[in-house]
Amino acid sequence: MHMSDALISPVVGGTFWAATLGLTIYSARRISRDAQEIKAPLMGVLGAFVFAAQMINFQIPGTGSSGHIGGGLLLAILLGPEAAFLVMFSILAMQALIFADGGLLALGCNVFNMGFWTCFVAYPLVFRRIARETTSSAKLMFSAIVASMVGLQLGALFVVLETVFSGISELPFAGFSAFMLSIHAGIGLIEGIVTALLAAFVFRARPELLRIATVENKEGARSLTPLLWMFVALAIVTGGFLSWFASENPDGLEYSIFKVAGTEEIEGANGEFHESLANVQQATSVMPDYAFPKSDAASDASESVVAKSLPGIVGATIVLAIATLAGLAIRLTRRENRNLAQT
Repeated sequence: MHMSDALISPVVGGTFWAATLGLTIYSARRISRDAQEIKAPLMGVLGAFVFAAQMINFQIPGTGSSGHIGGGLLLAILLGPEAAFLVMFSILAMQALIFADGGLLALGCNVFNMGFWTCFVAYPLVFRRIARETTSSAKLMFSAIVASMVGLQLGALFVVLETVFSGISELPFAGFSAFMLSIHAGIGLIEGIVTALLAAFVFRARPELLRIATVENKEGARSLTPLLWMFVALAIVTGGFLSWFASENPDGLEYSIFKVAGTEEIEGANGEFHESLANVQQATSVMPDYAFPKSDAASDASESVVAKSLPGIVGATIVLAIATLAGLAIRLTRRENRNLAQT
């Protein structure tokens, strides 16, 4: 559901940028009052893994479409909604700036669609309501599947609403929403299963980790070091190797646009504001479409194992650094504020 700027008007894009920045400030303030020291390294390694997992587009049977996990619900289950939202912002911002995946004007919409609905709606109102303080892996898995599907359906619906209210593409609401909701139901089911399996594994290995999102945990990062390294290894393997086998079929958004408009790419706005943002993105995206820019002289080298693996590993490393530093900065701010209050 990475929307491009071609679908979004400046008014709609600005509105959701404001909403996203407001949620970011709220989340940072909530985390700054959090006493859990473990969240900074967890934010980093889980962000790296989710970034890598988003690179794998899986085929939706019988549709000719593909999808990838969003990861917002998984992050919320393991980190809590506020930290999860900040990590999602880090992932999507880096994707837009470095890999040209999703537009800069549409970034606020993308973060809201993929972060807000999963972290602040599906997680507390669906997952937590069903799972409660469960000790059952089966109940945990059921909760994750239902919540994942709800979050993705809400995100898909808002993609349609943002596009329609922008008034640029002239995609019809009824037809566009029908395809978006139906195809993302399948994507949500698969993401729910993946989320459920990972959550159930963590529940068996470290049940206290699932409680980090809801209660204070005094254990330090050392006790969870093996699990942290496991997610680092998963991020490297997923982004550096498994991403080779991603489906080349159009994703759910491209598929829906094609079914309605007859083309995967529609002509959007060509105003100065859109062109300015496109120029900024062109300047910052060193690996557009998760690949090195090709030249005639280096076309063979660009197909090497290194060229295939490096974008995923580099991206995961950047997200790990950004998310970890964000968590550490918020923690240091909390300490400074606490010290000032005591003096």
